[in-house]
Amino acid sequence: MDNQPPHTPKGSILIVDDTEHIRLLLSQMLVKQGHEVRTVASGAEALEAVRRVPPDLILLDIMMPDMDGYEVCRRLKADAETSGIPVIFISSLERVEEKIEAFAAGGVDYVPKPFQIKEVAARVTTHLSLRALRKQLEAANQELAAQLDELQARNEELDALARTMARDLKGPLTSIIGFADMLDTMCTTMSEEDLKASVRTISLNARKMDRIIDELLLLARLCQVEQVDIKPLDMAPIVDAALRRLSGLIEERQADVILPASWPTVLGYGPWVEEVWVKFVHTAIEHGAQPPRVELGATIEADGSVCFWVRDNAPDPASEAERGLGLVVVRRIMEKLGRVVSVESAGDQGNIFSFTLREA
Repeated sequence: MDNQPPHTPKGSILIVDDTEHIRLLLSQMLVKQGHEVRTVASGAEALEAVRRVPPDLILLDIMMPDMDGYEVCRRLKADAETSGIPVIFISSLERVEEKIEAFAAGGVDYVPKPFQIKEVAARVTTHLSLRALRKQLEAANQELAAQLDELQARNEELDALARTMARDLKGPLTSIIGFADMLDTMCTTMSEEDLKASVRTISLNARKMDRIIDELLLLARLCQVEQVDIKPLDMAPIVDAALRRLSGLIEERQADVILPASWPTVLGYGPWVEEVWVKFVHTAIEHGAQPPRVELGATIEADGSVCFWVRDNAPDPASEAERGLGLVVVRRIMEKLGRVVSVESAGDQGNIFSFTLREA
């Protein structure tokens, strides 16, 4: 039957003493408490034992041949890997100077010989509890540091998103205001053709703003979703649905959209993958050469993933302004799916927008 008190913390303890009966006495007492105990007879053995498997606490004799306890403790405290292990000195030395040296070497406690079993047990319990609390505090600090890093990254992301939103909205809004003012002041003197062109421009930029708002709403929904149902995807109907949503733009810009003969089956979430295709193809058409030439394809990677890509015929690399809010949405989607997205220039071959999914 286990007679260990219910709140006594169990720990790994190393006993270092050159006297066999002391090692045996301490070992029996600590094992009865439920601790895991190892014993060694010298300082050199102690350092080797700690190096192999660091204990939670060390009971250390001072007077030992070859290397005394002071030196053992100093070496342990000098090593970042072992400096946090509490050391309780157990020694027959009783002068104040010797006790001071023990604490100066890095000991957390000092028990004189001959010792009382209950006293040793109480001090072991105390320092194991302190050790456990210290570990909890370190873990909490690490978690807090990670949370602060994540918060800082999110703040930077929000700042970048705010700048992107302002930039994406300002262009069409400026155009709408400008043409509306012109119509207000000059509509009576403008030709019917100019009037229609101005209205079309206002309508076009209003639709741009509406699309940006839809992207913001989608981004907000993405932030709230923790998990989605990942299934094998037949990519052909997903791409077809994305192109239907862009049919007006494709027709207006007379874009040439080139598709592969077949698509590999992958794992993903269909609605989000469709959004990615919409964002990439829209960007390729909007910022490609005139007329735009947009090629879609897929490449099976060596690691079993599939890289889906969209290549435009833009003469210059895509700038941050051209990537816009749509790419922010795409990055967040891929982040939620645990995958990556990339935008790179292929020189005079245009820009390549790509994302990866796992092959089914």
